Amino acid sequence: MNKVSFFVITLLFATRLFAQAEPPKYTEAASTFKKFYNNNSIDSIFSRFSPELKTALPEDKFTVSTSQLKDQFGTLLKTEFYKYQAPLATYKATFLHSVVLLNIALNNAGQFTGLQLSPYTESEQDKPIVETDMSVKTLSGTISGTLAMPKNATGKVPVVIIVAAQGAVDRDGNGGNIGANDYKLLANELGKNGIATLRYDKRRVGKSTTSAKEADMRFDDYFDDVYSLTESLSADKRFSKIIIMGHGQGSLVGMIASSDDRVNAFISLEGNTDPADKILTEQVNKNYPDHIAQGFKAILDSVRRGKTNTHVDPALYPVARPAIQMYILTWWRFDAQAEIKKVKKPILIVQGNTDLEVPVANADRLKKAKTTTIAIIPNMNYVLKEAPLDKEKNMATYMNPDLPLKPELVTTLVDFITKLP
Repeated sequence: MNKVSFFVITLLFATRLFAQAEPPKYTEAASTFKKFYNNNSIDSIFSRFSPELKTALPEDKFTVSTSQLKDQFGTLLKTEFYKYQAPLATYKATFLHSVVLLNIALNNAGQFTGLQLSPYTESEQDKPIVETDMSVKTLSGTISGTLAMPKNATGKVPVVIIVAAQGAVDRDGNGGNIGANDYKLLANELGKNGIATLRYDKRRVGKSTTSAKEADMRFDDYFDDVYSLTESLSADKRFSKIIIMGHGQGSLVGMIASSDDRVNAFISLEGNTDPADKILTEQVNKNYPDHIAQGFKAILDSVRRGKTNTHVDPALYPVARPAIQMYILTWWRFDAQAEIKKVKKPILIVQGNTDLEVPVANADRLKKAKTTTIAIIPNMNYVLKEAPLDKEKNMATYMNPDLPLKPELVTTLVDFITKLP
């Protein structure tokens, strides 16, 4: 908001002291503004101005300010009615790069008498979910997470366990080079649609603790944790169904955990079908010079023989330090295309076509292995947000927690979950 001063404050005020429902002409005006703004039809918006507003904000100035706004905030994805105090209606406006309040004033003829953007801060009253901390004891420690319940839920609701991607990822989806808040955003969006979620810190991350040493960790531990969470939720009478949704590496974890009879459906988000050695090799080749990548190949050769390689370049410690090499071996033995065939319940495969980490071919391979529902989301990347294929612009979304999720993702998830038998 600090880069662009957009429009002018309402010229005519006769504000009443109580909030009212959204009048139909404001619904139409907000929809029209969104359509013309996204189509770059700035003149069409200006044609809806009242004579007073045209005088206060001439078309040339309005065109410049609107163009600046679009450069800064991007496409207007959606407007949600917030409140109305005559003659001003306020909408939560979700742009590609920001969320703000859009204030619209109209005269009796339905002409704009004022347009203004103002900062948006979500209050506890506005939140569609009620969040509580939840922890589950395991044989070696505690898994801690956040249970998000729809605020206005009546009766039993479905609950989604969000299984995190590869790496030290916390309950909100953040860790390493990712700070996109994608799991927190998922909880919020699903909660708006009457769906509860449980997101949690992975082992040895955040508030999740374990007494086991890092060298004793195995890939199996991850789906054992999901089993424990499923057991806890299945005993909770508030829930009608349990759905496991795995992101990235979490897709493999989730599909294995979905063998549990208490699970009603499985969702794969950006699920990778490649074996562990190929996934890690591609990551190393992309991020390290050739001589270090060759050293990683030697480590994998040792791991393949069931031996720990202690001669590790310090640069490779994040991906192949001696303490995690046996974990890599146990991850290696699972084949996503084989595991998904074992899932005997409804499955949804979701894949973005601008994901630079997991190409669309992976979703196609999962679909080929198991006849199921698949959704390819245009211009959605690995962190579930709108992004182009351009690497720099795509990666810029990884550390922007304020960017909204791709809207088509939310509608796809909600449609699948609400139609479950």
